[in-house]
Formats: sequence, C-alpha cells, structure tokens
Amino acid sequence: MRAPLCLLLLVAHAVDMLPLNRRKKQVGTGPGGNCTGCVICSEENGCSTCQQRLFLFIRREGIRQYGKCVHDCPPGYFGVRGQEVNRCKKCGATCESCFSQDFCIQCKRRFYLYKGKCLPTCPPGTAAQQSTRECQEECELNPWGSWSPCTHNGKTCGSAWGLETRVREAGRAGREEAATCQVLSESRKCPIRRPCPGERNPNRKKGQRERRPRKDRKLDGRGDGRPRPAPT
Repeated sequence: MRAPLCLLLLVAHAVDMLPLNRRKKQVGTGPGGNCTGCVICSEENGCSTCQQRLFLFIRREGIRQYGKCVHDCPPGYFGVRGQEVNRCKKCGATCESCFSQDFCIQCKRRFYLYKGKCLPTCPPGTAAQQSTRECQEECELNPWGSWSPCTHNGKTCGSAWGLETRVREAGRAGREEAATCQVLSESRKCPIRRPCPGERNPNRKKGQRERRPRKDRKLDGRGDGRPRPAPT
C-alpha cells in the first residue's frame, strides 16, 4: 500500500517541476551567456522580448538567429520603436551608418554622402571631399564690397599712410548646406590727410602761424577805413 502511494507522490512532484523547468529555460543565459535586459530569453535563440526602451538586435548565423537587447543599435543598423517591441533594422547596402532607412550618416567605401544619400559620384555643382567622403557644394563668388575707411594704427585721422580693405564673400550654390565658404579680402595703401581732434593741421609747416581773416576792409585804399571824398 505504501509503494503505490510513494509512486503517486513522485509523479505529482515531477508534474509540478515541469513549469519551473520551462521558466528556467525562458530566463536562461542563452547563446553567449547574456540575457541582460530580456523579458523572454531562451538558450536556443537568445532574447525574443526586451525590456522597455531597449532595442532587440537579431544576429544571424547561417540559418539560425540570436536575439540580444541593447541600448543603442550597432553600426550599420538603426532603431525603430514599436508598440510591442523596439527593433534594430539594417541600413541600406551602401550605408555604413544611418539615421533611418532613407537617411545615411556615413557611406561605405567608393560612395559619397550627399543629402542623406550614398552616391557613386557627386552630382553637378558639388565637389567630392576625399577626407570625409562627402559631396560639398561649390562656392559662388559675390561682387567685391566697398573699401573700408583708411586707417593707420586704428586711427582714421593724422598724416600718414594707412590701409583700406574690402572683402568678397562667397556663398554656396545650395543654401541648405551649413558649411561656409572662404571669404576673400584685399588691402591697399591710402593717404591720411585729416587732422585729429586737438591736433594741428598736418599740412601746415612747423613754425608757420595761422593767418586770421581781417575784419576791416580797405574802402579808399588808404587803410584808415574812411570813405574817399567825391571829386569836384
């Protein structure tokens, strides 16, 4: 009588342990021994559901795939948030890294970045920058501006030779580009012949006194200021 009772207890215990074993399998370490951030994780396929705000990155090896929960998608992938799960999706074939499926940030070799697209050659009106692998808008020179005031040591007055400068700005053909073109400038000598406030006239010789206008007028040529009498 005791033997059948013990057998029944063993069977009941085994049935109770089945859900526990399944739960252990779901929250196990998975491939690579990492299930960090996973809500559901299996030894065969890794993570299949991630915690909120994390992205599910699927790594494929042959016909098998393994899931991993990451804060940021690796290079060559971009994150897409969904109602149930956030996923890492692969960039385009010519993109090294991207912001979305239609907007690349960096291109692969032999391609140039232009307005979020990776192109084999740069379009007309742009020049290929080998260092950044980008297509840069060519500059268009504007007319020369007006000459600046003639200055010498920061002053616009005195008696000396100074310099005056003018600039020629260059704008881009595509105004959407944030980069600026080089500004051209040129200078030339110019004479300064204007006395500064409180200084003597630089054109007057040293020691020469300034002539003051006479108030009296010579009415009769005698210099005494009296009128000449009429002839008889």
